[in-house]
Amino acid sequence: MEAAPGSLTPERIRAWREAGINRVSLGVQSFVQKELARTGRRHTAEIVEREIALLRDAGIESINVDLIAGLPGQTEASFRESLDWVERLGAPHVSVYMLEVDEDSRLGRELLVLGSRYGAADVPDEDSIADFYELAVDRLERIGIPRYEISNFARPGFESRHNLKYWKREPYLGFGSDAHSFDGTERWQNPESATEYVANPRATVRTLVDPQSEKCFLGLRLREGVEAAALTDAFEDVIERFLGEGLLERAGSRVRLTSRGVMLSNEVFAEFTGAGSPASK
Repeated sequence: MEAAPGSLTPERIRAWREAGINRVSLGVQSFVQKELARTGRRHTAEIVEREIALLRDAGIESINVDLIAGLPGQTEASFRESLDWVERLGAPHVSVYMLEVDEDSRLGRELLVLGSRYGAADVPDEDSIADFYELAVDRLERIGIPRYEISNFARPGFESRHNLKYWKREPYLGFGSDAHSFDGTERWQNPESATEYVANPRATVRTLVDPQSEKCFLGLRLREGVEAAALTDAFEDVIERFLGEGLLERAGSRVRLTSRGVMLSNEVFAEFTGAGSPASK
């Protein structure tokens, strides 16, 4: 279950638990009040602390906290403050997303036109955002929450089984409007709007996939990388080039991203496919 901090109540959490939900992801983004105010979020660090306690009281121990590196006005000091809260609360799973320019958001559209509204003028530069991310990698590793995927960190045993299905190309079913599904060979998407979905739930958009391409750009998101023997000759030259450039490295029988490769992962993945991987949290 994904939830916005400030929306949890003992009754709601109890209903989730009775329905079988055993993991909750909180879209915290930041624990710093100035940063939260600029994103329109109404919660505070104290509210997150209280709601995590409610989850644990109800028997839900598998809790994820989302953070964003690169929020308007964010500094190294303020990002460290958010990481301090993560350590204080003992969250067993943390997702750290570097701010992306998305034309579907007000901030993203403003950044694309080089404007200054919605805090666009105060968004940290790319180098600073990369520094914040690497700060998170180091800090979380030191407190026992190592990275297992580009944006995801977990104590051993608390990795997201839900998201691992995407990165390991395992079949999954999505229900409702705009939901995505995969059967191992073909992907399909339900109608985007609820109205369209109710009118014709079978009107899906189907896409055949290239399994070798997906195996590369999805598997390389994982810290463990992919088995070199499982890759076809079609990508041999690309892999050798990235090995030479220091973006990939060999680890036993596997190939994986280096630390530098993680920071340039979009450029690496673009060599394997023209399509993006499924969005996940």
